[in-house]
Amino acid sequence: MEFVWEYTAEERDKLEQEFSRLADKCYLDYAGTALYGESQLRAVHELLAGGLFCNPHTSRTMEDLIDLVRYRVLRWFNTRSSEYGLVFTSGTTASLRLVGETFGFNSNPNSAPGSFVYLRDSHTSVLGMREIVRTERVHAIERTDLLQVLNTAPEGGSRHQPSLVVFPAQCNFNGVKYPLELVELIERNGLRGYGEDAFHVCLDAASYVSTSPLDLSRYRPSFVCVSFYKIFGYPTGLGALLVRKDAERLLLPGKRYYGGGTVKIALSGTNGFHEKRDTLADRFEDGTINFLSIASLLPCMESLERLIPGRTMERIQRHTFRLGRYCYDALQALQHANGGRVVELHHDTAFGDPGTQGAIVNFSVRNDDGGYVGFAEVACMAANHGIYLRTGCFCNPGACQRHLRLADADLLRHYRAGHVCGDANDLIDGQPTGSVRVSFGYGTRPADVDRLVAMIGRCYVRRSLTGPLAVMSLSRAEVLAQYKTYDRPRLVQVCLYPVKSCGAYRVTDGSWPLSPTGLLYDRAFLIVDEHGAAMTQKKLPEMCRIRPTIVDGRMMLQHEELPDDVLTVSLDEPEEPQDATAVQLCQTKVCRDSVQGVDCGDACADWVSRALGVSGLRLVRQSSQEARLQRRTARELSLNNQAQLLLVNRTSVRWLRDKVDDWDGIPVPPLDSLVDRFRGNLIIETTRPLEETDWQRVRVGDSAFTVDGPCTRCQMICIDQSSGERTAEPLRTISREFGGRMRFGMYLSHADRDAPDATKWELACGAAVSGVIGELQNA
Repeated sequence: MEFVWEYTAEERDKLEQEFSRLADKCYLDYAGTALYGESQLRAVHELLAGGLFCNPHTSRTMEDLIDLVRYRVLRWFNTRSSEYGLVFTSGTTASLRLVGETFGFNSNPNSAPGSFVYLRDSHTSVLGMREIVRTERVHAIERTDLLQVLNTAPEGGSRHQPSLVVFPAQCNFNGVKYPLELVELIERNGLRGYGEDAFHVCLDAASYVSTSPLDLSRYRPSFVCVSFYKIFGYPTGLGALLVRKDAERLLLPGKRYYGGGTVKIALSGTNGFHEKRDTLADRFEDGTINFLSIASLLPCMESLERLIPGRTMERIQRHTFRLGRYCYDALQALQHANGGRVVELHHDTAFGDPGTQGAIVNFSVRNDDGGYVGFAEVACMAANHGIYLRTGCFCNPGACQRHLRLADADLLRHYRAGHVCGDANDLIDGQPTGSVRVSFGYGTRPADVDRLVAMIGRCYVRRSLTGPLAVMSLSRAEVLAQYKTYDRPRLVQVCLYPVKSCGAYRVTDGSWPLSPTGLLYDRAFLIVDEHGAAMTQKKLPEMCRIRPTIVDGRMMLQHEELPDDVLTVSLDEPEEPQDATAVQLCQTKVCRDSVQGVDCGDACADWVSRALGVSGLRLVRQSSQEARLQRRTARELSLNNQAQLLLVNRTSVRWLRDKVDDWDGIPVPPLDSLVDRFRGNLIIETTRPLEETDWQRVRVGDSAFTVDGPCTRCQMICIDQSSGERTAEPLRTISREFGGRMRFGMYLSHADRDAPDATKWELACGAAVSGVIGELQNA
């Protein structure tokens, strides 16, 4: 299908310049936040740098400027100050909370309070209003019941008790739009089953206004909640609550707290006498508002109108809708060789009309056998292709449940199985816990959609009728004939990574000591940036070119482009604890754990900055004063990710290499080079591939280990550890061969760490390896 542009060629050229910083990245999460343009930031900078902007409590000029911004925001939504009041908040969530806390449900104390009704397919910020509304009459309404209002005659009788109904103008899960005619019908005719309630509509417009025009002269809800970063990308932490003038009376009496500037008088005594200000904004904007961000809205609105002139939001709506339909149709057309659909779309419309569908496409990927690919696996593959998208349930459990066909009991079962919002536990018993969402904005191009569809087609479309793991259907004799080169599994190499995410120090002859955290010196150091954030190859692939050597308690770091410059660092722990004033402590994060480190000094910082070509880097050593423990087992960890040790089977890597169809034009990597990409600690060889995936316990020589589970692979295995160059393989083939589950290698922990036998604290290359399946040893 050919894409029809809304923008002129000149406008497209300008947009390319606005987002040149994306380079080779593909951004498809406009529902998360819009991207700010370069000219937009320049305009904000010129405004702030060219004027003196004081606290509005100090400066009448600033106060007038904020009033001007109020006027411009109201005009953006095609209304005026005589129709709506505007309160600046920190965002839609704060606006919803403000309405929930202050809405007066009981105008007549002699009768029951009004009702709070919310659409089940709402953001969690709406669900949270249940906890603070001042009524016990709280009800959820289904999508079908809400839409029935369009075709239902009004019930007889008077409606006098104030009630509140909240629903989104556009669902942030899949972009379906709710008819804004509902606003007038509900406020005029009420809801069926709530005959005595006089309903007011609180419209969650955060998702809607990001790509659609909201005309408040035509549709006039009592309350409208928006966030400006959804439209402009910048500033963040700023939103607004718009209140229709005749609905202000429902909020003003309920406002109890007051902060600086929102009272006429307040006595400091315990009698609590105070008098609040009169107008909505004066009463509700407690303290000093975010005045610099508010002022920045002016150039943000002007920049967007300049980039896309003439009914800006209407044109953005047409452009983004066409992109959504283009993506929807392309994904729907993908098929496996057996005719099965590759993508299951989670939608309420088929992109027929921009009035009913926004610029969001929500989907799950399926294998040729009908099984689901976990959303975390798709996100990982997308990241490897430079595509930014969103996965999970998007803080909308109602829509997620409905489209993934999950009952409340299913969600509770998933929670008891360890799944919580925001984690990567994407499949439980083969059932998805979330989905994949892509969303489009004014800067998105059809080429971005093509890139997404190409990634899914290349990584997940099964183009032959042979199933995954076909080699495993061979007879044992055939497998052994193909891979067997010796009689018993053995340890062929020990690898440690003294500096996290840098090169390996390999032991191929002799032995290496174990420590309470794994291999001695493994991940004992890390590199952090000027802000203290840990650096990894995901951010800086060049790190793999820093090569460590360990000799006599010293670590030497080398980089091939600094051949005559070797950094030497002592590995000895100080005998006495150092004076806290004599060391520079660094707090950073490793796999969401807060880790305390000791800075290694300016000389080390200078070397790693020069080696990696990034200023401000520091070399940090993990502090011995604060242990880091594995969450599940409470075993001690160094700066490794999830377990003490990672076992990688060289035979399995050879099998995987044979499965790769296309290395995208580069030569097939040597086996040892491919093994290096998996960054294992214990490199073994077995008689057949994937043998290690069945083991629950492992013995290497005299040392015993428990298996903590498979390693979830990410895009780091697509980095050539000799050059730092990225490829799509082998992650793509792992995902295909394992049905979307990107697992390769096994995590291990010491099983006999407290054993008195000191011989068990060394691993010797060439030692026999045996795996245990349950109680049966697999030799």
